[in-house]
Amino acid sequence: MHILVVNDDGPPSNESSPYVHSFVHTLQSSGHTVSVVLPHQQRSWIGKAHLIGAAVKPTYFRPGTLYRDDGTTHEYPRGSSADDGDTSDGDEWILINSTPASCVQIGLYHYFQDRGPVDLVVSGPNYGRNATALFALSSGTIGGAMEGATCGKRSIALSYAFSSHKHDPVIIAEASLHSVRLIEHLAKNWDDGVDLYTVNVPLEPGVSESKVLYTNMLGNRWSSGSCFEAVGAEVPVESPEHREQMLRDQEEKLEEDPTAEVSARSGKKSRIRHKHFIWAPNIADVYRSVEESAPGNDGWAVKEGMTSVTPLRANFMHTPGLKGEIKLSDNDHALYCIVDCDDTYVQELVEKALKARLGSRYRAISSISDLPNPSTPVFQYREYERLDFEHAMINPATSLTNAYIIRKALIRKHYLSNTVASWVTKHPTSILSRHVKVSVDFELDYAEFLDDALLEAYELRESLESNESKPDFEKEWWILKPGMSDRGQGIRLFNSESQLREIFEEWDDDSSDEDNEEEGEEEGNAGGSGVITSQLRHFIAQPYIDPPLLLPSSNNRKFHIRTYVLATGALRVYVFKEMLALFASKPYRSPSSISESDPGGINDLTRHLTNTCFQDGELPEQETVRRFWDLDTHAPNLSTNWKESVFDQICNVTGELFTAAARGMMIHFQTLPNAFEIFGLDTLVDAEGTPWLLEVNAYPDFGQTGSGLRDIVVGGLFDKVVNVAVESFFGLRNKEGKEDGMSLVTELDLGRA
Repeated sequence: MHILVVNDDGPPSNESSPYVHSFVHTLQSSGHTVSVVLPHQQRSWIGKAHLIGAAVKPTYFRPGTLYRDDGTTHEYPRGSSADDGDTSDGDEWILINSTPASCVQIGLYHYFQDRGPVDLVVSGPNYGRNATALFALSSGTIGGAMEGATCGKRSIALSYAFSSHKHDPVIIAEASLHSVRLIEHLAKNWDDGVDLYTVNVPLEPGVSESKVLYTNMLGNRWSSGSCFEAVGAEVPVESPEHREQMLRDQEEKLEEDPTAEVSARSGKKSRIRHKHFIWAPNIADVYRSVEESAPGNDGWAVKEGMTSVTPLRANFMHTPGLKGEIKLSDNDHALYCIVDCDDTYVQELVEKALKARLGSRYRAISSISDLPNPSTPVFQYREYERLDFEHAMINPATSLTNAYIIRKALIRKHYLSNTVASWVTKHPTSILSRHVKVSVDFELDYAEFLDDALLEAYELRESLESNESKPDFEKEWWILKPGMSDRGQGIRLFNSESQLREIFEEWDDDSSDEDNEEEGEEEGNAGGSGVITSQLRHFIAQPYIDPPLLLPSSNNRKFHIRTYVLATGALRVYVFKEMLALFASKPYRSPSSISESDPGGINDLTRHLTNTCFQDGELPEQETVRRFWDLDTHAPNLSTNWKESVFDQICNVTGELFTAAARGMMIHFQTLPNAFEIFGLDTLVDAEGTPWLLEVNAYPDFGQTGSGLRDIVVGGLFDKVVNVAVESFFGLRNKEGKEDGMSLVTELDLGRA
């Protein structure tokens, strides 16, 4: 909407106008176009007046600074030599030396035509309540809204009923957000019989959770005589600003005790017949009338801590037929969500978590173009290639994505190796040195260049040379992984240069065979080897972990742990406590114990690799994928709390790893405040109970969890992700709440918030 904002308290000021800046900012943050015309100084109690015969002179300023209450401002005339009126670097408000009603006239007919027609006039927020007839009939705030109504515009008068002069920014921000929600509701559900609404919001903590009621206006009267006080001619007449402050002091006292004795006097009563008079209404009359009234009126509603909404015609008569409580539905502030996953397993669980957490706020759309406007809050959970990162970068406060743009430092095997090596070099005592095996990364196109590659990979070369003189049972085994592969593709075991050469020669042959395939099949499995030919360049070799932890209760089959890690913003990292144990399909045998005569030999990876893609289907699902915490408490040579120890170590390693990537590899791991990502960390526990990090996966294969653990592990994970990452980002969750089931392992300030 295009909203014209006026008030009777003047430009932003701690003393007389402390709310307008927060309110306008909240309107703009909600996607509205806001034009602002204010009196250049305090103009309370002036009703719907215009200053006849007075020339109206505008001045201009950009908001953000509180101005003094004596009417002085930092004038910013259009066309000045300073910047020729260029407002491209900020908003521009207009101040005029007149009344709230005149502000409406000037704003509607003489400025802002380039922004389109005004949809709504909002007068306020007033510094103080405008409940009951005594306040309303003289209110400049209601006068501004009345002027808007007589100009044919839907209008709302907004007032904050304060109980303290201490301007708590948290309470003001809550009142602003609550007011904007209510204004949007009224505009969307406007009754044809209403010309304007006068709204009174108690400026109290939790106001957004209190009731909002349609009310009538309490018709009260002054009972203590004149609204003026006679003073001696010798007594200086105080400024209007000072008189207004004294009235607000009365309000604060009466808010604490409606029966308190208050006085508006500031000078001695004149003893001579010649008198001067000052404005000094005894507002105790208002509080007394509210205390004595029956429920249902605007003054009573505010006294009870509720927001009052009084519908009016522009003739001061109540609009009949509107009564009862206004329920601000969460529908008024929907969160639009795009869930677009290739895997229906993930799609269903993400949608389920969003619906459960967001309730009626949840709005499913298929494209950014479906948003009501570009700044509408939106959450994207999509495949990486389909994420609209440009929209997220343009709208950092309202657009959340489920992936960071750059995170190679973690998810590419050779980058991960460099991340850890670089960090450990700078921090020799880092826990990573005791939980990540030293990896050797190298590049190789063809087997004939292996000698050159090993010249650079000296750790690997030295190990293979040393193996030549060792008996088989003492040889160090290595595991080879293509740097860009996944799902176990291209993994091989070796302990000699000749074995390594044979592996690459095998792939050379497979690649040559592919040259004869039909055009259009440029990439594929290299002769069934499980390696994509385009991936045959970057490799890492890691020392093979032997012996691993084997559980007799699980037939001594090797297993690795899949841990889900949530990284949010820039940067908080959580470890999800529900972890998976993924088992190999055959009992483990050390590579040194396997002879060439054994079926499959060393290339039978079903004993060594625990990826679910290596399962042959002979074992039931519950034997290949198990809940980590359900594993046997009794493990050979380990204490009965070995699982708790492993979890604690994984948390510590994870926190250090993400710190290493964020601090040490900033080029290849760049976080965003409006993004989060779920990573899958794979670790292997050795026979001594030490977990060793194997790799980090982006967009991990959640489907490997299967059906039995689907809800408790993956479903539980997405529930926590929506709670911790999504609801927190959009302000729908108490950020101080506990993240049960999620362990915070690192929190960094990367200066990108």
